[in-house]
Amino acid sequence: MTEAQQQGNDDLGAVAAHASMRIPVVAPEDPVDGVIPALRGRRFDSAAVLAVCRGERLVGVLTVERLLAAPQGASVRQVMNPAPTTVAPGAPQERAAWTAVHHAEPALAVVDGDGRFAGIVAPQRLMAVLLAEHDQDLARLGGFLGAASAARRASGERVRLRLWHRLPWLLVGLVGALLSAGVVGAFEAVLERQVLLAFFVPAVVYLADAVGTQTETLIVRGLSVGVPVSWTVARETVTGVLLGVVLAGMALPATWWLWGDAEVAFAVALALLAACAIATLVALALPWLLSRIGVDPAYGSGPLATVIQDLLSVVIYFLTATAIVG
Repeated sequence: MTEAQQQGNDDLGAVAAHASMRIPVVAPEDPVDGVIPALRGRRFDSAAVLAVCRGERLVGVLTVERLLAAPQGASVRQVMNPAPTTVAPGAPQERAAWTAVHHAEPALAVVDGDGRFAGIVAPQRLMAVLLAEHDQDLARLGGFLGAASAARRASGERVRLRLWHRLPWLLVGLVGALLSAGVVGAFEAVLERQVLLAFFVPAVVYLADAVGTQTETLIVRGLSVGVPVSWTVARETVTGVLLGVVLAGMALPATWWLWGDAEVAFAVALALLAACAIATLVALALPWLLSRIGVDPAYGSGPLATVIQDLLSVVIYFLTATAIVG
């Protein structure tokens, strides 16, 4: 066994840490009538399942229920399960427990990559793994450990560290604000032809930000409790588009009725639809990207997403207005 394999086996999260060789081992040719007498007077970690081996290789397993129900004169080969469910020594413990439950196995045989028998994970060990994983999940959901450790540290940071973690992102936001002003200035000619367009810049930017912030909050909160972004990306994308449709549908008649300009009303509605949809995608992508590169998304995703969403919203709005109003 290599040093790397030994280190993996010493990991309490691996199956090898729970496998035991102190279990009954029989040969396929052994008569059933002689198995139980041969087990008397010996101590085992578990006798729920007997390993049927030929040399170092596992060829089947035999449960106590099958052993006791076997007819007289039968051999182990005749009553064993020749195709038992097995796991590798380095497999995660939670996967082993899930496999045992899924296949209704009372215990689980461990077999290495060369087919050698490496022990049995007894029923009591499987129960211990399931209980430990259950407690860990509850603790993570409660914010006590796991992915919530960063959140705990952030809550107790000193003022100096809080400034250090937040200020760089806010400086990025300042740069984004200056860029937004430059974008608005680039469309000065459009604003001169239709001053009414300027009235709706804050509304489009705010609503797109609000939709993006809702998505971002859901993603960051999910990441903190171990929920991958892939679980919510499709539904959240559809939700963002539908929110844009609803807001656009409400803004179109209201703007048309209050200001009496159909072109401006259509420009505002279309810009709202596009900006909300894109803000949702930005809010989905940034927390995931920051978490992948090891940056706490709670600090960076908000300011950075706001900068990107604002810039995109302003560009989308004025491009739409230019195309419709001219």
